[in-house]
Amino acid sequence: MKTTIRWSVIALILTIMMPAWSDAHAAGAGQVAYVSGTLTARKADGSVHILSQKSEVDTGDVLSTQKDSYAQINFPDGASMTLRPNTQMKVEAYHFAQSQPKKDSAIFRLIKGGLRMISGLIGHRGNKDAWELKTSVATIGIRGSSGDTLDCTHGCEGVTSTSGTLPPGLYHTTYTGSYIVRNAAGSEIIGEGQFGFVKNERTPPEILPKDPGLNLQELPFALGISGRQLKSEQECIVR
Repeated sequence: MKTTIRWSVIALILTIMMPAWSDAHAAGAGQVAYVSGTLTARKADGSVHILSQKSEVDTGDVLSTQKDSYAQINFPDGASMTLRPNTQMKVEAYHFAQSQPKKDSAIFRLIKGGLRMISGLIGHRGNKDAWELKTSVATIGIRGSSGDTLDCTHGCEGVTSTSGTLPPGLYHTTYTGSYIVRNAAGSEIIGEGQFGFVKNERTPPEILPKDPGLNLQELPFALGISGRQLKSEQECIVR
């Protein structure tokens, strides 16, 4: 109940404080807020562009970070996503209009590597399944959430300082709210402070007994804070 109330109030605050990207904003799905290192976007026409702070991110873009590179993307609904080094993520679909909640859609595909996310209004003000993060072995949905995801099914050397030693698979941890991880073999709710794992697309998601050694505290930007700090800040906003 407390979590539901907290996210309802946060959604209201995001609505009131929404930046000037609203119904009139149609050019880009998001905007680069910070970059450390190299961030590129492969466009739908196959061209590759180097992105910098304030660069637009469009639907269909495949974003890539290089070694030791980080990038934070902000979206019009108030969501933020930070890409870790050696990561590729595709913006498969994004639609947000302040006056059209039933048309909300945010679908991302984590091709490899890892990212941290804080959800915005999409998935909170109407269809809770309007937001999805697809991976090679499972799809992740939000339930009022912030968390980290690493797709190491084909290795993720350099994503964090320890990720190269992890057994292959998909890893997820939740800081606030909850996430649902699902594939053809089953589904699992990953709650606050829990760690989830999916070995492959043929095995169901499971909750790990502890942190497998993800070393997720390594982030240079505003989102580079621990789950405990993030939760405290959000509760402080509500109060």
